[in-house]
Amino acid sequence: MIYVDADACPVKSEVETVATRRKVTVKMVSNGGIRPSPNPLIESVFVSEGADEADKWIASNAGPGDVVITNDIPLAAKCVEAGARVLKPNGEALTAANIGNVLAMRDLAADLRAADPFRQGGGRAFSKADRSRFLDALERALRT
Repeated sequence: MIYVDADACPVKSEVETVATRRKVTVKMVSNGGIRPSPNPLIESVFVSEGADEADKWIASNAGPGDVVITNDIPLAAKCVEAGARVLKPNGEALTAANIGNVLAMRDLAADLRAADPFRQGGGRAFSKADRSRFLDALERALRT
């Protein structure tokens, strides 16, 4: 099973392509606002509106053998702890070996932003290379 934190996920179509080829069920979890896929392997799960409702649903359902696609680091940590394999949309794998450092960096960045209200974003744009890395990473995750 693949769980996708779908509200702001830039690789939904890539997930659907790989899942169709590999015949894997996908749950696209969101607060709404995404168009359901006609693909029988893709199920849209709409949770109630509210902060982190999609994250809570994914965290309570994902487990060993599942793959979770998310940019949300606290959600990723919960899923890794539950035994799921976690990928960011850029193809980066979040694992028991690196999730602690990723959480620490996230918290540090939040503290830096809070300390300097004039500090701007800083993230880079999502690229074709990110998309390609994601496709490779998802294929690898589904093989193991």
